[in-house]
Amino acid sequence: MSEVKISAATRTEFGKGAARRIRREDKVPGVLYGHGSDPLHLTLPGHDLLMALRTPNVLIALDIDGKTNELAIPKAVQRDPLKGFLEHVDLQLVK
Repeated sequence: MSEVKISAATRTEFGKGAARRIRREDKVPGVLYGHGSDPLHLTLPGHDLLMALRTPNVLIALDIDGKTNELAIPKAVQRDPLKGFLEHVDLQLVK
C-alpha cells in the first residue's frame, strides 16, 4: 500500500450550492468517517485527490487545516457520469 499526503480544510457550509462553489474552485467536498467519532466534513484539492485515487490500495495521509494528521482510505467516490470529474468522496479513518 502506498501513502499519499493531501492537505485538507474543514468546511462549515453544506448543501448543493456550497458543494457547487467548492467544485468551481477545483476542489472536492468529502466526509471523513470512522471509529465512533463524529463525521468530519472536508474540502480536498481535486487534482491531488484524483491522482491519489488512481493508485490501487492507496492510504491517504490527511493534513487537516495544518493542525491534525489522519490516515484514511477511500470508501466511496462519486463521479460526474459524462465528464468523469470527482463530485464527492467518502473517506474512512484508519487507526
